[in-house]
Amino acid sequence: MPLVVPGINSSLTGDKKNDWLDKLMGKKLSDSTSDEVSFAKRDLPSSHRVIGPNDMSTTDHNPDRLNIHVDNEGTVRDVRYG
Repeated sequence: MPLVVPGINSSLTGDKKNDWLDKLMGKKLSDSTSDEVSFAKRDLPSSHRVIGPNDMSTTDHNPDRLNIHVDNEGTVRDVRYG
């Protein structure tokens, strides 16, 4: 049986991260629709949080939670699971 260590992404989680990174990178989150420059919040996974550059966040690890990192203008700069 393989050793499972919390905080280390499996290849499946890595694939999901890359999928979300491709969908969100450089876009702003929108309350309504998705298009070339925005992504509708309603289409995000139920377990997600948006983290700004100066936002505080908990350090609890939830491997199913998508963390969306945005800059001061609200543009997505990175996504991570945890």
